Amino acid sequence: MQGLELSERFYEEYGRPMLEEQFADLLPYIAVGLAGSGSECFGFDDDISQDHDYEPGFCIFLPEEDIVDRRSAFLLERAYAKLPKSYMGYERQKLSPVGGNRHGVLRISDFVMEKTGTRDGILTMAEWMTIPEQSLAEMTNGKLFMDGYGEMTRIRESLSVFPREIRRKKLAGHLMNMAQSGQYNYQRCIRHKETAAAQLAVFEYVRSAMAVIFLLNDVYMPYYKWSFHALRQLPKLSLCAEVMEYLLTTDNDASAEEKYNVIEGIAADVIDELITQGLTKAVCGDLEKHAMSVNDGIQDAQLRNMHIFAAL
Repeated sequence: MQGLELSERFYEEYGRPMLEEQFADLLPYIAVGLAGSGSECFGFDDDISQDHDYEPGFCIFLPEEDIVDRRSAFLLERAYAKLPKSYMGYERQKLSPVGGNRHGVLRISDFVMEKTGTRDGILTMAEWMTIPEQSLAEMTNGKLFMDGYGEMTRIRESLSVFPREIRRKKLAGHLMNMAQSGQYNYQRCIRHKETAAAQLAVFEYVRSAMAVIFLLNDVYMPYYKWSFHALRQLPKLSLCAEVMEYLLTTDNDASAEEKYNVIEGIAADVIDELITQGLTKAVCGDLEKHAMSVNDGIQDAQLRNMHIFAAL
């Protein structure tokens, strides 16, 4: 059983009754769910994932102390700690103090601060450009089982996708990096017989191509070890995962020509999607020209005139 399902079942069987019976007056002010760090919050966990941080547990998200005071939070923590220590064959972790960083009672503002660097989730243009994308993925992943107050839902929805102008700036930067690393530098490294450098160019190309594909799907790219898993589940360009894996796992001697063909094939697929979404006016196979066209479409002059890699 995956962790998100285990968490929701545990909540429905034990968490909800506990809250309804002991804290009915707080129900309009709290949210309950599972979100944050860990493969289970993305639905990526499997049997191997159960070797750490895997348990029947959930998060109780509280607003500020002027709405739910410290004593109420303490009583919630005690009640959460008294829930069954095992469930469906899985043991709850022994944590002190009760709850813990991933499960238990959390202030919404503390959770949002950890993921975004702000307590309310309201971000400036500079913050949108610099917050690690995986942190935004952890802020908005998982599931809320209930949200009586609505604050957690509001913040998550406001952070669910990049603002359109920031998305364009990030796309432009990653497209430029694809052009430089894949369409230009890979072949030059091969001609110089620098096969290790050629593979570094492949890594750069794949990293940026993946970032572009996530941006074109309006989905945050998670932590690198889950990126291929997430890529295969995207509705647009998910088939690129297979050929990207080929690029990363083959040598640069006999396979160099075929790898360059794959690089151009991925570029062509990306360009087709850029055109479909109306993000570029360029008409060619040169990713650099498409990067500039995407950047030219930014309406905010300050953002448009920043270095093309400013949002990376």
